[in-house]
Amino acid sequence: MKALVKTKAQPGLWLEDVPKPEPGPNDVLVKVSHAAICGTDLHIYRWDEWAKQAVTPPTVIGHEFVGTVAEVGAQVSNQEVGSRVAGEGHIVCGRCRNCRSGHGHLCRSTIGVGIDIDGGFAEYVVIPAANAYPVPDSVSDEVAAILDPLGNAVHTALSFDLVGEDVLITGAGPIGQMAAAVCRHAGARHIVVTDIEQARLDLAAQMGATRAVLANQAAIREAMDDLGMLEGFDVCLEMSGSPAALADIFAVANHGASVALLGLFSGPAQLDVNEAILKGLTMKGIYGREMFDTWYKATAMLASGLEVEPVISHRMPLEDFQQAFTALQQGQASKIVLEVS
Repeated sequence: MKALVKTKAQPGLWLEDVPKPEPGPNDVLVKVSHAAICGTDLHIYRWDEWAKQAVTPPTVIGHEFVGTVAEVGAQVSNQEVGSRVAGEGHIVCGRCRNCRSGHGHLCRSTIGVGIDIDGGFAEYVVIPAANAYPVPDSVSDEVAAILDPLGNAVHTALSFDLVGEDVLITGAGPIGQMAAAVCRHAGARHIVVTDIEQARLDLAAQMGATRAVLANQAAIREAMDDLGMLEGFDVCLEMSGSPAALADIFAVANHGASVALLGLFSGPAQLDVNEAILKGLTMKGIYGREMFDTWYKATAMLASGLEVEPVISHRMPLEDFQQAFTALQQGQASKIVLEVS
């Protein structure tokens, strides 16, 4: 089968012919139709310091995908051949305290599809049957391919009550853009999104932001004044991985505000803990999706009118992966979905 492989310990990816995988007794073999490029895939493509530590070549990459079940393992009874599924990219042990108490997303032994094991930028991928999420007929293949990152936005945004609240989102990448749509759908009052790229901000506004401003505290406070906000933001969602954005949040968060942290920082980020204490902030780290509550909430909101398809800027065949990664690196694309088969 054809697959996009991290073959060598150097920048780049390679489209190669590799053996078709065989499912184990508790696995399903998925014939992939569409797969989306994630920021994690960009790290692997660039072969930065994180990628060097996380990935051992050769590895088929990609963890955002949708397809149909082509084969089921001997012990699988809850999946049927021909059903359409999206892949949950985190494989958890199922045995630790967190897994057994319903908090699998906090499993200390999590394995990443397309990072630790072969992933979905291929004609076929094997995942545990438990990781294959049935996709409702109302959800298109392209949107189903981005249910994983949409899940990140849903998990982050719905960590706190949003109804009638003023929300600050720092970082207008695809997940920040979808978070703006989720916050609007869930009943937030004002949603202010910040970023350093105007094109991203324009799309965030299209997705539901009340104001989309170039990132700095003066611009945020000006937006607050325009909106008649007298106290500060009730909910803050950090999605940029920027220390400056974290400082902005601490400066404009209301007393008693809730802060969700999704963006990963390239190094240690300084913060004024005294300010968090004196303001009585609640802070929560987010990694991936709550399995599988987030998936149910995401598909339910899609069924009730949540619109996220504008975040998909390009559709390309898998063979054009080089063009796709170049467009992402040059800031010419938002979310790219690759057509695999």
